[in-house]
Amino acid sequence: MTSAQRKDDHVRLAMEQHRAHSGLNQFDEVSFVHHALAGIDRPDVSLATSFGGIEWQAPLYINAMTGGSAKTGEINRDLATAARESGVAIASGSMNAYLKDPSCAHTFSVLRTHNPDGFVMANINATTSVDNARRAIDLLRADALQIHVNTAQETPMPEGDRSFSSWVGQIEQIAAGVDVPVIVKEVGNGLSRQTVLLLQNLGVRVADLAGRGGTDFARIENGRRELADYAFLHGWGQSTAACLLDAQDVALPVLASGGVRNPLDVARSLALGARAVGVSGGFLRTLMDDGVPALVAQITTWLDQLAALMTMLGARTPADLTRCDVLIHGSLRDFCADRGIDTSRLAQRSASTHSLASIDTLHDLTGSTR
Repeated sequence: MTSAQRKDDHVRLAMEQHRAHSGLNQFDEVSFVHHALAGIDRPDVSLATSFGGIEWQAPLYINAMTGGSAKTGEINRDLATAARESGVAIASGSMNAYLKDPSCAHTFSVLRTHNPDGFVMANINATTSVDNARRAIDLLRADALQIHVNTAQETPMPEGDRSFSSWVGQIEQIAAGVDVPVIVKEVGNGLSRQTVLLLQNLGVRVADLAGRGGTDFARIENGRRELADYAFLHGWGQSTAACLLDAQDVALPVLASGGVRNPLDVARSLALGARAVGVSGGFLRTLMDDGVPALVAQITTWLDQLAALMTMLGARTPADLTRCDVLIHGSLRDFCADRGIDTSRLAQRSASTHSLASIDTLHDLTGSTR
């Protein structure tokens, strides 16, 4: 099977998976405590976010998907158009196909040619040489570089890697050898706290947790096997919500992706510490079913609804959502207990802020000063 056929298979199987998905995941076990007088004025809300030397006008991005075949080149062109029209960042799919066969370069470079002024991320695997990492960046004139780590995908992949011990050293070399911020991301199985701390020590600028709940690449690769004999890997790893909780108080900035279904999931992710939130499968489904205008409308609506949620919750910036009280339920709460994560403080973190606000209001009403 050629690389182009494999890329087309990935898109086909991913779409089948998303259309059959129940829609439920562990984001449903995260809820906001409602404070009826916490709201602010909509003009005071800004969606701008910054992290790891990166500044975006919104905390939402189109995450890594595809490239490497004629069909996926058309998808990348349309995704780039949607990113340009909605003003969000975008990442390419794995550029390994281009590094092996430069004739498919145009299936990736459309991300830049159709989005000349946008924030574009190149994407490579952890076995890539520093020179090839620079080639990928140069092709897209990329503003950042994603390195994806995907042992649970490679393992059932018929032609996948079976040697992973060099990845740590190679990530460190790439982070030191390129001139753009390096983001290490999973592909749907999650990054643990220990992994994020390791990445911080390797010189990586940002970690994309990319947890379970969205596209399951172990399932996709098993579907490409003649006997489909790796079904026991379906659902492997931690959910995005679990990864966010596991990474509490880690200094390295984290992004959230994997299973993000709506603006409430975006707000939940930001409240749990993500600096921005990526979407792949959900946006791809809209594009494939309804076209570019529908995807632009979806992204624009999500940003408007996120701002509405922030207004109701009293968060002037995405970072302010980390001061909102959240409750953790069900199996996600069990995960936190086993990992030694104190969820009670998440449910009470607005107390000091509300106390100060109440004092200020009382002083305003009485005319007194502090």
